Amino acid sequence: MSRWIAAAGVAVVSLDSMLNIALPAMAAAFAMPPEQVRWAIVCYVFTYAITSFAGGAAGDRLGHRRVFTAGVLLSALGFAVCGAAPAFGWLLVGRVVQGFAGGLVYGTAPALVTLGADASERGRRLGFLNAAIGVAFAVGPLVAGVIVDALGWRWVFHVRVPLALATFVWTSMSLPATRGGTRSRTVTLPDLIRRPVLHACALAFLANAGIFAIWLLAPFYLVERRGLDASIGGVLFMLTPLGTAVGAPVAGWLTDRVGPRWPIMIGLVLETLGLLALAGAGPSTSLAVVAGALLAAGLGIGVFQVPFMAFVMASFPPGQQGAAGGLTFMARTLGVVAGVLILAEVFAVGRTARGVDRAFSEAFLVAATGVALAALLASTIQAGRSNRPRG
Repeated sequence: MSRWIAAAGVAVVSLDSMLNIALPAMAAAFAMPPEQVRWAIVCYVFTYAITSFAGGAAGDRLGHRRVFTAGVLLSALGFAVCGAAPAFGWLLVGRVVQGFAGGLVYGTAPALVTLGADASERGRRLGFLNAAIGVAFAVGPLVAGVIVDALGWRWVFHVRVPLALATFVWTSMSLPATRGGTRSRTVTLPDLIRRPVLHACALAFLANAGIFAIWLLAPFYLVERRGLDASIGGVLFMLTPLGTAVGAPVAGWLTDRVGPRWPIMIGLVLETLGLLALAGAGPSTSLAVVAGALLAAGLGIGVFQVPFMAFVMASFPPGQQGAAGGLTFMARTLGVVAGVLILAEVFAVGRTARGVDRAFSEAFLVAATGVALAALLASTIQAGRSNRPRG
């Protein structure tokens, strides 16, 4: 039951992919260029990047269900504030609230999924969790395209309020309260700066910074540059998270059998190829080519995320699994923040100096270069099967 509830919680949070296809409408509503609307992403993502680790560590002490439930309920509040925001500043306030809540959910979900499971099943359980994230990411743009066309961008927040409240009730009624890990040792700086942990987190940072070229810029490319309706753009855009949803369970199965090294490398190579294909896409590029590139990049990040999480969580003892799971989300999310800030700036500079088409190409090329570097670093990651947690 705990894995289904954890999956429901991360799915509600991950439906934030609805926002991306609504970005052009939001930019028009607040009369802002794309590089300014990025702060709606940064405020949310940077907040949950920080709170995911803190939330996971708090779950080790206070009980993972207790912290997870608080995050789900606070998410409902964040959605309500964003949907009712009278000005862009109020939207950013709501996004911070939403980010704090999302960090509590993301930080505790990996521990809820894996606690009590044998080490040989860790990859599959994390694959199930990441598949739920990928499905929500995939459904979000598709539904959001229809919602934005019919009701306006505010409804991408409104519709998630009842979903969060329903998940809160389900969690409260079905998941037994647990005490925190009274015998667990608090995670310290030496725990975090061990070379294997830092190595894996650096890969996640680069991989997730690269994939956000798609989340930030692809909606503008599809809707504004290609002239597609938001609903059609949403169908194409969903191919990236759909690839993630397909790749995650396969990667989990593979990780349990051959260890994390090869799935990590395969995922990064696929992501690099997808981003490189998008770097070459222009206003007349076949939509089939664009669709294939979006799918390949999403499949790559999906294959990468699961062995990365399994590797990091196996490096910490059972009493620190909340902090370990939170650390994985913090590393990947800090990469997202860096990707948003850097790639938006690359796009803005390129658009001014060389035009929109060159700006899109340069931003995707920078993203692909970062992921390619991660793939090179991954070649030195320790081989072998995932080990049981230390301790």
